[in-house]
Amino acid sequence: MLFILALVIIAILGIGALITALGVAGLERAHRPAGRFVPVAGGRLHVVELSPAQPVSGPPIVLLHGASGNLEDERLTLGHALAARRRVILIDRPGHGFSDRPGGTADASPGRQAALVAQALSELGVERAIVLGHSWAGALAAALALDFPERVAGLVLLAPVTHPWPGGIFWYNSVAVTPLIGRLFVHALALPLGWLLIGNAITNVFAPQQPPPDYVRRTASRLVLRPAEFMANAQDLAVLKAFITAQVPRYRAIAAPTVIISGDRDTVVSCNIHARAAAALIPRAKLIVLEGIGHMPQHAAAREIVAAIDELAGANGE
Repeated sequence: MLFILALVIIAILGIGALITALGVAGLERAHRPAGRFVPVAGGRLHVVELSPAQPVSGPPIVLLHGASGNLEDERLTLGHALAARRRVILIDRPGHGFSDRPGGTADASPGRQAALVAQALSELGVERAIVLGHSWAGALAAALALDFPERVAGLVLLAPVTHPWPGGIFWYNSVAVTPLIGRLFVHALALPLGWLLIGNAITNVFAPQQPPPDYVRRTASRLVLRPAEFMANAQDLAVLKAFITAQVPRYRAIAAPTVIISGDRDTVVSCNIHARAAAALIPRAKLIVLEGIGHMPQHAAAREIVAAIDELAGANGE
């Protein structure tokens, strides 16, 4: 009986690994890097730049995506809205989209990712920028403002993760970071399961709004199901709570003009636990609570975000 069970498990893993290999090949044929590669220590980050024909004066806007995504999510609605007047720089975070993860597991830290983003900005010749971090990247953007204050002309925290929260992470991320079992899971099972579940997952993240038409294809959302990226995403989430627990006492040292934007219907990253608490600590932070909006305000309230960025730039004399 045990022998038969072992054969069944091996067969399932083998079929899953084959499906995964074919799926990854198909995804990488369908989605190609849209920008250029910028060297950082040990690797490169994938960067897309958007510029209007006649940009307004002031610093560029750097958009940093959250968990389980890539730069196309920020580009789809908000990036193009901002690029009507400003230079916009979108970056695939390390290990996501088409960016390398040169430090491996160490690059799961928002602090380490902030250092790599700062290096990429130097390579791009960007001395100062308004930095926007959505969700997971709220921790990264805050770390950038704290560790590289000379580079941050303004800080926008969008539905940000800023404080410890009750509970943990989803089961599949916990499995992915489990030694040995995690490698089997991400190389054989994560893609087939994820292909079936991604539609419902995105619906839940957007609630109570709906995602834009053809969102999964247009944002290359399924790229996160590739084994290396799935593992990187799980590692990012696994270290997040400990990192922000240590970062919370530093928020009072953020010197950049800051605006925090969150939806009052966000069931993924609670406005009360995160945005309101961060606004109470960051000096002179402005809090904007969007009525009836969930976790994806970059799609549901792009106009309001653009206006907040314009006001932030103006208040900073840019």
